[in-house]
Amino acid sequence: MSDSGLIKNMTYSYYPGCTLKTKAKDLDMYAKKSAEALGITLEEIDEWQCCGGVYPQAQDEIATKLSSIRTLNSAKEKGQDLITVCSACHHVLKRVNHDMQTNDDICTRANNYMELAEPYKGETNVIHYLEMLRDIVGFDEIKKKVVNPLKDKKIGAYYGCMLLRPSSEMGFDDPENPTIIEDFIKALGATPVVYPFRNECCGGYVTLQDKGLAEKKSNKVLASAEGNGAEMLITACPLCLYNLTTNGTEHQIPVYYFTELLAEALGVK
Repeated sequence: MSDSGLIKNMTYSYYPGCTLKTKAKDLDMYAKKSAEALGITLEEIDEWQCCGGVYPQAQDEIATKLSSIRTLNSAKEKGQDLITVCSACHHVLKRVNHDMQTNDDICTRANNYMELAEPYKGETNVIHYLEMLRDIVGFDEIKKKVVNPLKDKKIGAYYGCMLLRPSSEMGFDDPENPTIIEDFIKALGATPVVYPFRNECCGGYVTLQDKGLAEKKSNKVLASAEGNGAEMLITACPLCLYNLTTNGTEHQIPVYYFTELLAEALGVK
């Protein structure tokens, strides 16, 4: 990074995922606008496919990993790191990549299905957008580029499950006491609110099976945030946002995508 404070232009492969093209367009659109303002170029993967949404844990399951491997290999062929925004997509891609790095059986059998110029063995570096802001741009640099500081806003970070766990594979932040989104909130000029349920499940994956349980878990998250003074929540997960706003009916605290507030602070919303 130059002494002038200007960020050298950097280019990354970008995987948006299905939901960001449908129900979560704001998460995608403001990620792109903000990246451009920060000197980051996001090149969307050509002909990407759904990652599957849920990481397949069966050791003998290969077919449902292939779309993720194709995406990972596309970034490898471009010689680029891969940036994701959606928590679920990041979780799946990161864990499948870990399989290809560490599990010889999965790696061999997956490559037997693929018609690649050379075998894929987990060479791509998978980065969440928030990690890009922290580790590549730097929160101090973001502070310099904020033109509309979010003063007097008390914002709670909602991590949910998939960004943080399993911590040995995700390597995103401390799973019990994460700070990355709180530091992001500070960089925008707002006040982060730390509350007990910020890294607990909202019940998203049981909504269809047991709506009552999903409502209970979502309302616990919102009550915890509201009770500690948060005026709004931000998240990187479309499923979490949907669940908190649809099933968290006992509380009126609004929930936004973190990219929306970033774009507002950078003056590109």
